[in-house]
Amino acid sequence: MASAVRQAVTQDAHRVVELVQQLAATIGEDSPVSATTVEDFLAYPGSGVLLAEEGGRVVGLLSYSVRPNLYHAANVCLIEDLIVDRAARGRGIGSALVEAMFAHAHACGCAEVSVTTMPDNTVARSFYQRFGLVDEAIYLEKHLHNGGSSREAQ
Repeated sequence: MASAVRQAVTQDAHRVVELVQQLAATIGEDSPVSATTVEDFLAYPGSGVLLAEEGGRVVGLLSYSVRPNLYHAANVCLIEDLIVDRAARGRGIGSALVEAMFAHAHACGCAEVSVTTMPDNTVARSFYQRFGLVDEAIYLEKHLHNGGSSREAQ
């Protein structure tokens, strides 16, 4: 069954929460995500969530941020999360979401699309490399614990 990809709306928040919590459980973590978190994310300028549906059910998501970049003098896009429901994996849903993201980034005038993944996650790295993404930078991160705000650091 082919999946249809569309932009998420606030009414999708609960299913987005379920998928994010499924990802967190997979990696042995808890996520403070809530419907309010999703609604705030969707309302934030440049942020969005693409949803893949099969038979009217959301089976995957790709969250992203588009923002201006001084160096490129153009917009850039960051793929934040790519999640496919465990029961729907292996059917091309992740690929459909990434292809839709590239089309969206192109329409937004983005000069590049980037994604981060853990260095030892060879499955994810190979997946993204099939779309032409290459290892290009080292990503540094500091966790700021500020009460679980939906936008941790801006």
